[in-house]
Amino acid sequence: MNSKSIIERLPYDKPFLFVDEIHEVSEERIHGSFTFREDLDFYHGHFKELPVTPGVILIECCAQIGLVCLAIFIMEDSISNTTMALSSSEMEFYQAVKPGERVEVVSRKLYFRFGKLKCEVKMYNADKNLVCKGQIAGMLKPVSDG
Repeated sequence: MNSKSIIERLPYDKPFLFVDEIHEVSEERIHGSFTFREDLDFYHGHFKELPVTPGVILIECCAQIGLVCLAIFIMEDSISNTTMALSSSEMEFYQAVKPGERVEVVSRKLYFRFGKLKCEVKMYNADKNLVCKGQIAGMLKPVSDG
């Protein structure tokens, strides 16, 4: 499965899609990136004089690249009738991400068993400085028809 097909299978779309590219993916890890465009709506009210990307959005970016994209790759054929729900996250923040910044997310699978994927994720800015790191987990659930 190539990176384009992984992104196409994501259950998100703009303005809530926080994945631009997948640079590397294997059964054990994934590396992807996203640029936080200056025109994203949440910047208009998140600190009037000095907008920064909300931490919850940084977690979402880490989860989309580091958890959901990795799950799509691991599950490949059987993911079509399932969805992933975030079950836990524990993140530490070290730097702000400003409008227009590009970030890279590197995620390493800790385990995948009984429908639960848990990963260690790290986000870096364009200068390769650590923005945030932590662990994120999600549960795969069958999609019901009604």
